[in-house]
Amino acid sequence: MAAILLDVDGVLHVSGHPIPGAADAVRRLREGGHRLRFVTNATTRSKAQLAGDLQAIGIELEAAEVQTTADAAVDALRGRRVLALVMHAFVGDLDGVELVGENADAVLIGGADDSPETNLVFSYMNLARAFAELELGADLYCLHRNRWWQTQRGPLLDSGCYVAGLEYAADTEATVLGKPSSAYFDSACRALDAEPGMTWMVGDDLETDVLGAHGVGMRAVLVRTGKFRPDAVEASRIRPDGIVSSIAHLPEWLEEHLV
Repeated sequence: MAAILLDVDGVLHVSGHPIPGAADAVRRLREGGHRLRFVTNATTRSKAQLAGDLQAIGIELEAAEVQTTADAAVDALRGRRVLALVMHAFVGDLDGVELVGENADAVLIGGADDSPETNLVFSYMNLARAFAELELGADLYCLHRNRWWQTQRGPLLDSGCYVAGLEYAADTEATVLGKPSSAYFDSACRALDAEPGMTWMVGDDLETDVLGAHGVGMRAVLVRTGKFRPDAVEASRIRPDGIVSSIAHLPEWLEEHLV
């Protein structure tokens, strides 16, 4: 038996379209006695919505089993005045953080997608407001700094470009709250009462999933779905502990490799 962290987008579904066999694989992992936590950098929907989306494609879970970047943001920013450039659906999960429009202690950058709301969140006016707060001494935080994300239509630009732009303009460095930060993975292990060395991360991204997990002493399995690119794996120095065609093949793989 093991503690297993499952990435969501790209592992269980892509743009809401389920990966074949994902629901059955989750069920089999539970039947095998494995402890599961669903970890995601998704920033466009609330935790309750994310849990509902997974339940709608047949995956049995409770909302409390989902760990989002909002959890990390609340832990890091509670008690501080925060200018948050995040999607509206995400705001409700930031309970405990004081959101302000000026005189901020911190600037928080969320994720992006192709919705009209993203155009409003990352408008020139809002980015200029964030820059002004940084110039006045606010610290820069981001939920993640992904360059792109995988959709049914192909790769789409993510919010990493906005983070990099503000870092460049304000001559500062952002603190990453989601994957691949060690704090995010440590929090997931604590939630499962598991030692990192006995925990597996299953994801589709070499940097955010595999490298992040290795950074805290976890082992990692890469799936050939979602963001997986064979040429990227060959060119990278990051080496997962295993590669499976999809999560549908994970239960058998674990049976063979757990020691």
